[in-house]
Amino acid sequence: MWILFAFGSAVFAGLTAILAKMGIKNLDSNVATAVRTIVVLIFSWMMVFLVGSFDTLFDVSSKTLIFLILSGISTGASWLCYFKALQMGDVNKVTPIDKSSTLLTIVLAVIFLHEDITIFKVAAVLLIGTGTYLMIQKKTGGRVDKKSSLWMLYALLSAVFASLTAILGKIGIEGIESNLGTAVRTVVVLLMAWLVVFITKKQHTVKNIDKKSWLFLVLSGFATGGSWLCYYRALQDGPASVVVPIDKLSILVTIAFSYLFLKEKLTGKAAAGLTILVAGTLLLLF
Repeated sequence: MWILFAFGSAVFAGLTAILAKMGIKNLDSNVATAVRTIVVLIFSWMMVFLVGSFDTLFDVSSKTLIFLILSGISTGASWLCYFKALQMGDVNKVTPIDKSSTLLTIVLAVIFLHEDITIFKVAAVLLIGTGTYLMIQKKTGGRVDKKSSLWMLYALLSAVFASLTAILGKIGIEGIESNLGTAVRTVVVLLMAWLVVFITKKQHTVKNIDKKSWLFLVLSGFATGGSWLCYYRALQDGPASVVVPIDKLSILVTIAFSYLFLKEKLTGKAAAGLTILVAGTLLLLF
């Protein structure tokens, strides 16, 4: 069943990127992240009460709680970087870099979780790395805007923090029901997101959010909540080095919707890169 949950996570995560991109066009990315997290928080705690796991909250060990908090901090950092990158760059270039967190996750899973390393994983890492490189390569020539290229830095930071999130989250949910673990982490993400908003003094811009942006942010929050619930349910039962790559297949959903709704097209090189990246991800299932 964990494989089904992993694929469910991928579908919802793919929708998240597109809905979020459409919701932050005229809005500060940190404010958008903070607003979305409120929706995710409500959604995740609602699931906790539906499955009846709230009563086990006070039985959570201090070790589990610490790792959930650390995972939440990593998630918050990843989100802030990811949505900043989305605001500055194209979805079909930001997403591949963010999904390259698979590479670091596999390495960390082998080191800290003692998961086996096989020839399939080594081959998959090479394919995913090659595919990502092809997808983000731009044509040579023309003037380069250094400011606009900052999206790549934010996307890379998002990938690093996402990798740490997966490992810390895997350790943190070993002694807790997955829905409850997700809800606890979301509290940390919410506090972190709003802290950044107040530090940057952007809280006054909330009242300027138009109805269309509100709609897409709320829908994005629900998609994120659905992705998280499926993701951590899969992570609780399955190996992190396999669950994470399946989740990263959300790139297929994202690319498809970016073409349909954002009119972003792939070059021949990028399409080849996408094919190689997906092949590497599927190889991990072996």
